[in-house]
Amino acid sequence: MRFELVYSWLIPSPIGVAAEMVKSWSRLMEHWLATMQLTLLGFMGGALCGILLAMLLHFIPIVRRAMYPVLILSQNIPVIVIAPILTMLLGFGMMPKVLLIVLVCFFPICIAMLGGLAQIDYSLSNYMGMIGSSRWQAFVHLELPSSLSSLFSGLKIAASYSVLSAVVAEWLSPKVGLGGFMILSSRGYMPERVFAAVLLIVMTSLLLFWLVSFIERMCIRWRPRKEAA
Repeated sequence: MRFELVYSWLIPSPIGVAAEMVKSWSRLMEHWLATMQLTLLGFMGGALCGILLAMLLHFIPIVRRAMYPVLILSQNIPVIVIAPILTMLLGFGMMPKVLLIVLVCFFPICIAMLGGLAQIDYSLSNYMGMIGSSRWQAFVHLELPSSLSSLFSGLKIAASYSVLSAVVAEWLSPKVGLGGFMILSSRGYMPERVFAAVLLIVMTSLLLFWLVSFIERMCIRWRPRKEAA
């Protein structure tokens, strides 16, 4: 049922979007799988880079003081500006797209983990020093477990960012992926397909967020639950 307040070729009805999803389901799944592959590669690469960089900055304070302003500056460059530069340097293959997602994802993970590593129980830290624990042992048994909550907060933010970055990366070469599917559908004046792709993108972002939250619950079983009021 439509009230004809807007043109159907401009904003489709929910029923039209649902019908288009059913009609183009196999094609949507093909593009969704391509987007998921790109998203997971970029997210895992960003997570690895963010964790390793946070460890480096934590162990070497001089490097942290030198690189921290550079990290902040790197996040003031819009993604839509970085994408064409990476394409000019690396071509239209998978590498610039994955690298774009890595650049977006590593920052919240790195900053969140650094904040978690700084919030340790100093009485326990002093105790481990008294019993002769090495710097690495203190990190593994005290600092790293204490930072897990903050780390997973950064991972959940990066999980949402990774889907958005993958869609932007696919705009550069709209061949496969939900981002490219959106561009080609909008050029062909097929709004039902555009909204169907947007719906899948939102669902994918929520799915990754839930997956990271699930892994967090599995990894931090020792964290006490909050009592209900």
